[in-house]
Amino acid sequence: MIDKTLSFTPREIVSELDRYIVGQADAKRAVAIALRNRWRRKLVPEPLRDEIAPKNILLMGPTGCGKTEIARRLAKLDRAPFVKVEATKFTEVGYVGRDVDSMVRDLVEASIKLVRDEAVADVKERAREAAEERLLDALLPRPKPKAAPGFFGQGVPFDQGASSSSSSSSSGPAPDDKTRERFRQMLRNHELEDREIEIDVAVPAPTMQMFGMPGMGGADGGMGGMDGGGGMGGLQEALSQAFGGKRKQKKLPIKEARPLLERDEAHRLVDNEQITREAVRRAEESGIIFIDEIDKIASGGGRSGADVSREGVQRDILPIIEGSTVSTKHGPVKTDHVLFICAGAFHMSKPSDLIPELQGRLPIRVELKPLTRADFVKILKDTEVSLIRQYQALLHVEGVTVTFTDDGLDAVAEVAALVNEAQENIGARRLATVLEQLLEEESFEAPDRRGHSLVIDKAFVERKLSPLLKREDLSRYIL
Repeated sequence: MIDKTLSFTPREIVSELDRYIVGQADAKRAVAIALRNRWRRKLVPEPLRDEIAPKNILLMGPTGCGKTEIARRLAKLDRAPFVKVEATKFTEVGYVGRDVDSMVRDLVEASIKLVRDEAVADVKERAREAAEERLLDALLPRPKPKAAPGFFGQGVPFDQGASSSSSSSSSGPAPDDKTRERFRQMLRNHELEDREIEIDVAVPAPTMQMFGMPGMGGADGGMGGMDGGGGMGGLQEALSQAFGGKRKQKKLPIKEARPLLERDEAHRLVDNEQITREAVRRAEESGIIFIDEIDKIASGGGRSGADVSREGVQRDILPIIEGSTVSTKHGPVKTDHVLFICAGAFHMSKPSDLIPELQGRLPIRVELKPLTRADFVKILKDTEVSLIRQYQALLHVEGVTVTFTDDGLDAVAEVAALVNEAQENIGARRLATVLEQLLEEESFEAPDRRGHSLVIDKAFVERKLSPLLKREDLSRYIL
């Protein structure tokens, strides 16, 4: 299977990130260098290649400034397996809760989905053709062979008996090629979309989950210390084999049956073992784990009590970041070359409150800046999938055309900045709450206003939001 990771230059990576994220040039440069170094490492001769470890990154900045989005867009750009976890969800060994190894298991599952989607895309055309044949078989069923009398009166199909005349023993005439081709053309022209047919589809196996025991499978992964053949991983595999693999007859219109059959045929064409091997390799070589809220498990030297568990979580995370082997139901996975990006606001603590060993494993530190009113304007105007474009697309579905003027966007940005100053500063997330409040009535009335055009300028924003800004308790209206 071909490795589809890309080789962008650092300048190209920053340029791509600029399409979705405003500002934060230092953070973009740091992740761009980290991604490029991965590509460089693949071209280094073998003895030295294994010694080159990724330079993990610590992003520090207030909420809503783009930390998570930078990591997510970076992984999508490189087509790398990516998981986002929150440090506060993990507990120290000996306590009930998620164990830190589960982040690696989640990464492997994300990698399998990524590789499987790529493999399915590669066989999409073949799957479509095979699904078309199954649709034709359902529309023009082939006659079943008659049964010949066997020993003691038992029926034996001709194709299993000694007779050589089985080909002439059909219960009726088979559809000719012209009829089949005519129906094929009707299928391709979508002329039979509402006709119901009976198809045979796979029934997914039930998901078995075990709760309350650290290290168990289910939501958090397989049994710690055992590979795919033993522990909960082996139990889940046995249950999957016992309950899965079944098929069921369903009666559906062709428009609903077609995607089911295409998916079924695609899964027949891909090699699951090869997908798993490639997914584990890609998780080890290209995986990115984003650990958010790392500051919440930092504990200063003067604190005690519950902070002891926080330090315990840090010590449990440490070997994962240093490089260790984690057992999963798909086999052992090494974390030596996984890129870890940790992030936190650090408004109640500072990076030096982390244990020294963990600090040493996060050598690249970048401080992200709070977003300003000018940044909000750029986010609304210049980003590839801005909230403005999203709202315009949503209301366009209802036949309502929404246009934002420049002074209208400035007014929205100003309101978001004012509310962030008056209330908790949640960064760019404030834009979503302001726009939702601004367009609440239009979104509600949109089905009755088909063909209506709406221009949102400064006067419209002030008329809608000025009464709310004058009230003391802004949080009642704009979260």
